Amino acid sequence: MLLIDGFFAAIAGCGFGAISNPPRRAFLYIAILAAIGHALRTLLMGTFAFDIATASLCAGILIGFTSLPLGRISYCPATVLYIPALLPMIPGKFAYNSIFSMILFVQNINDEIVSAYYMEKFFANFMVTCSVIFLLAVGATFPVFVFPNKAYRMTRHQKK
Repeated sequence: MLLIDGFFAAIAGCGFGAISNPPRRAFLYIAILAAIGHALRTLLMGTFAFDIATASLCAGILIGFTSLPLGRISYCPATVLYIPALLPMIPGKFAYNSIFSMILFVQNINDEIVSAYYMEKFFANFMVTCSVIFLLAVGATFPVFVFPNKAYRMTRHQKK
């Protein structure tokens, strides 16, 4: 199950990577990062009962730390590798449900009970969406702040 999850995340990561036109050598590493990140999040949520936000933070940290050596190998900046790898983990279901709840709230504005229900649903889904996106970004950029010299020098030639 995790292999299938990782496989489809790798395909999606490569698709998102193609939009930003990275070098061809980066696609393999984008696929690897997307696969291991999404598989880790699925494992943490399914096996260890982590919530989606905490599991996304752990996956983002894994992607961030793994992107440093892979960036060195592929001679690409870490951001070229980890940003497309993070995009398959954006919680589209929660984002869709927040917008859908907002529309239903507006349509039922005259009924206080129904509109309150949809407003509650909107904020719940919106908070999950924002939390997951924020924690993915924090997790992926954390290694860049921990190792600023490695992140900067990864695409520079070593002086002899």
